[in-house]
Amino acid sequence: MDTFALVVTIAVALFFTYTNGFHDSANAIATSVSTRALTPRAALAMAAVMNLAGAFLGSGVAKTVSEGLIQTPEGSKGMGILFAALVGAIVWNLITWYFGLPSSSSHALFGGMVGAALAGGTTVYWHGVLEKVVIPMFVSPVVGLVAGYLVMTVILWLFRRANPHKAKRGFRIAQTVSAAGMALGHGLQDAQKTMGIVVMALVIADVEDYGDPIPVWVKIACAVMLSLGTYAGGWRIMRTLGRKIIELDPPQGFAAETTGASIMFTTAFLFKAPISTTHVITSAIMGVGATKRVNAVRWGVAKNIVLGWFITMPAAALVAALAFGIVNLAVL
Repeated sequence: MDTFALVVTIAVALFFTYTNGFHDSANAIATSVSTRALTPRAALAMAAVMNLAGAFLGSGVAKTVSEGLIQTPEGSKGMGILFAALVGAIVWNLITWYFGLPSSSSHALFGGMVGAALAGGTTVYWHGVLEKVVIPMFVSPVVGLVAGYLVMTVILWLFRRANPHKAKRGFRIAQTVSAAGMALGHGLQDAQKTMGIVVMALVIADVEDYGDPIPVWVKIACAVMLSLGTYAGGWRIMRTLGRKIIELDPPQGFAAETTGASIMFTTAFLFKAPISTTHVITSAIMGVGATKRVNAVRWGVAKNIVLGWFITMPAAALVAALAFGIVNLAVL
């Protein structure tokens, strides 16, 4: 196997992780910044550190990505498929970041994998895609919406006699913990997705055997790149999550972050399902906001976000298929 192709593919995978970091940094900290619980730079630094820590908490999601979605392709064509899948994901990440749309980096990657695999004639495990990607893509936002509403309802009932100013001050402090939980969950989920791609590249190159544990250097490299991307920040998307859906106060921000973090940890450890942190936190914000009054949520903005969710996988798949065609003509 051409060592150069392996190095290039791993480098592109790490760049995808970097784009994932600045694209999804808003997921962890937008609510804390919008409620002024944390300053933007302090929030980004905290999120970067927690992303780094979260990357080392498990490997179930990485195994799902590397073994459960597409058949591991072989030879130079196999490396071309991985390269094209990553290009599709990166291009879609950059497009949605430019327009401030909080789409899912995870589903951009999965769409890229499926599109490149189909273009390259590699088997797609449709059962795995349905069970681990498509079903969670629909279920997790519903769970986030309902759980966010219920968590906020409980908070409102528990603190119904509390002094509003004191309660907000306390929740502003508590948001530091809930935002850290979101960032830890993001590292647990999203760093592992790139680890899975790098492991596939190593297997194709005969550096690793199928089923081997993830090398430590792969975990470190993916975790560091995700953290660096997180610290670079995603200000455009942060404005959408923190302000455009609904104006959040500290109790609402705490409820949304706690809901999102709980769902991410549950799915990662119990189901090994690579869910979208974007879907979870956005739907949790909507659910929390609906407790105030239904029309307090700017459903027009929410509708555009949801439409973005639906087109992410097919759009990334199309870009990846085109990228594979170009690579196939130029190199393979």
